Amino acid sequence: MSVQTLYTAATGMQALETKLEVIANNLANVNTTAFKADRANFEDLIYVDSVPAGAQDSIGNLAATGISVGLGSRVSSVQSNFTQGPLKTTDQQFDIAITGNGFFQIADADARGGILYTRAGNFSKNALGQLVLGSARTGRLVEPQITIPDDATNVTISNDGLVTITLGDGSVRTDGPLQLATFVNPRGLQKLGDNLYAETDASGIPIVGDPGSLGFGQVQQGMLEASNVEPVREMIDLITTQRGFELTSQAVKAGDEIMQLVNNLSRS
Repeated sequence: MSVQTLYTAATGMQALETKLEVIANNLANVNTTAFKADRANFEDLIYVDSVPAGAQDSIGNLAATGISVGLGSRVSSVQSNFTQGPLKTTDQQFDIAITGNGFFQIADADARGGILYTRAGNFSKNALGQLVLGSARTGRLVEPQITIPDDATNVTISNDGLVTITLGDGSVRTDGPLQLATFVNPRGLQKLGDNLYAETDASGIPIVGDPGSLGFGQVQQGMLEASNVEPVREMIDLITTQRGFELTSQAVKAGDEIMQLVNNLSRS
């Protein structure tokens, strides 16, 4: 049984190591625009039934509980927390935050349906005046495409995504609206880095609509959604995970000591 103790404890240490990696990634992204914190979920492994519950003894009595010994644990999933992050004011005309449900759509020829998704609204113009994600060098266009003329003197984006552009001659034109996408299961989206998500079979197909319409959040110009990572909670999880790792390592040490004792007995 001591050998099994080593293997069982090892599964727990591996699972806790994964949780530590998740916590480290959350803390590393505490200042990442619109980042959504992750959580590692655990599940126990199979059990060895020495005496099954309900087994009969030699005189017909039923075992009330039985004897079952588990073989450890593993990480069952890593879930993203899509609760709203705090909003911070930037007063930049191409910074846009989503309040409520929804993702901005970003064109990408290699993605399923040619679209990737993001909550980060730190947009800028490229050399052609098109609205792109992050910086002009990324080349990832906002979808549907919004083009800002060179002679634009002011750009206003309403809560329902309508883009109003004031030109140098004083005339006004409208573009958009800047549409959003929602998913039945946003936790099923694939995280790609660069603040981007990709559609998967688990997320379901995107549902596209105007900001402020039924089921969709609104947009706020001149603001960005901050990371929803809670540093205090992450530090508490870090401490408890570290302590759990230390305790599990003690089980490895105890199993090793028992094996050493048995080995010494066989020599005496």
